[in-house]
Amino acid sequence: MAMTNEEAHELSRKRGTSWVYKLARLCLMPIAKIWYRLKVTGSEYVPDEGPVIVAPNHKSILDPFFVGLATKRHLHFMSKDELFQGGSARVLSGLGAFPVRRGTADPDALETARLHLEKGRVLALFPEGTRFSDPDALKAPRRGAGRLAIEAQAPIVFCATGATEKLFWNGWFPIPRKVQVAFAPEIMPAQLEATPEAAAHLIENQVWPEVEREFHRLRANPGLIAAIIAALSAGAAGGGLAYKSQRKPKKRDLPKIKAAQARKKVKKRLKR
Repeated sequence: MAMTNEEAHELSRKRGTSWVYKLARLCLMPIAKIWYRLKVTGSEYVPDEGPVIVAPNHKSILDPFFVGLATKRHLHFMSKDELFQGGSARVLSGLGAFPVRRGTADPDALETARLHLEKGRVLALFPEGTRFSDPDALKAPRRGAGRLAIEAQAPIVFCATGATEKLFWNGWFPIPRKVQVAFAPEIMPAQLEATPEAAAHLIENQVWPEVEREFHRLRANPGLIAAIIAALSAGAAGGGLAYKSQRKPKKRDLPKIKAAQARKKVKKRLKR
């Protein structure tokens, strides 16, 4: 059932998440652990209580789910308002999402984010703003998370995800990749005025370098299955070449082969 932005914000501010969040964790955790072999490090850095902003990189539409499964606390995150115009609006709301009008400084979304922090909840903000498909690089971060952190004096816990950019083959079949989520110690914003310059300094010079460091560390450790697949692919390619070189000659090629063999024999005799 679709929702207006006003309804979605009101529900998010009042309720936060619903029973849908717990049910989703119960259903998705076995899949994440078995099929995607989800590995989480540093989850202890997410405070057990109180306001906190989790700042992950963004490669996949499934990143919020993996980050949500990686911590016991419920996440609240911005989601493009178009998604709330469809039948999944109430499910998204129950999962902690609230709408944001992309491309604008949406005052309603910012107010909902502030209220979540005031109520001691966890706000997940993707500093890149949108998904960035390049598997080896991150997009330049935006300063919105920094400004909210300074205003609320809420700690920021940076988070890096690895191997989430290609989880489906042909767009629908899930690939058994090893997904990794890494958290690091919180960064407390200094007592600064909530200006664009201060927010940019916090995100670009303190938070994002740590996200990049963890992201590249995860990229350097793709996991055993990926290594096995690469080895099998290389072996298959080599085997194909070997097979091609050892195939039986066709009958029409036999006269040419025999003539070449005869020439080799003549050359050997002449060398003697």
